[in-house]
Amino acid sequence: MMKLRMKMMYRTSKGTEAEFLSDYLPAGAVLLLMEDMQQSGRVPKVEVLDQYETEWSIKELRRYMKELETEPHHVRIYADGGFDKGTGRAGLGCVIYYEQNQQEFRLRRNQAMEQMISNNEAEYAALHFAIRLLKELSVKDQEIEVYMDSRIVVNQMAEEWPMYEKELKYWADKVDEEVKGLGVTVQYVHIERKQNKEADQLASQALNDIQIDSTIQK
Repeated sequence: MMKLRMKMMYRTSKGTEAEFLSDYLPAGAVLLLMEDMQQSGRVPKVEVLDQYETEWSIKELRRYMKELETEPHHVRIYADGGFDKGTGRAGLGCVIYYEQNQQEFRLRRNQAMEQMISNNEAEYAALHFAIRLLKELSVKDQEIEVYMDSRIVVNQMAEEWPMYEKELKYWADKVDEEVKGLGVTVQYVHIERKQNKEADQLASQALNDIQIDSTIQK
């Protein structure tokens, strides 16, 4: 979900004024605060800014929150790639959690790929596979979270580690292109392998030619 921060001028009953800048907050929390401040009459001016420094009015924020009810939001991706060195095959697995119409869903899907070079390439291919599914879900213009147990993928995509291998750069560029097209902001989070069991199992099943494609309501 999009996060916003508030720049406001507060005025006491005796006329003393001070300016404040909040931390980034969920859009729903910002809307509640703005409506409360309007009622109090002690906050004569409030600016709401997103991460791109674009200003939002309270009317625009209300419209955004209403649209959000029917669109997938609070999206969390778990992705993993498996690799068979002997055959060059990869198994890609991903689990996507999201909310829509005040309900929670879990999508599970996998896919096999040929002609991979390394396990790291398989991990990148799994990330790309998962990001592409967001278009199918009509996810756009929001912040999403991606959880992977590959430190290389997480740190390189977060631009904390350099990238030298051309095959990895190929996949990273494809991911960036998909992300840009969707208008989403991605937060990459490293997790331990045991926390990524579901995606890991899907990747293993893909290597064994067991195809999974399911969406359930939690």
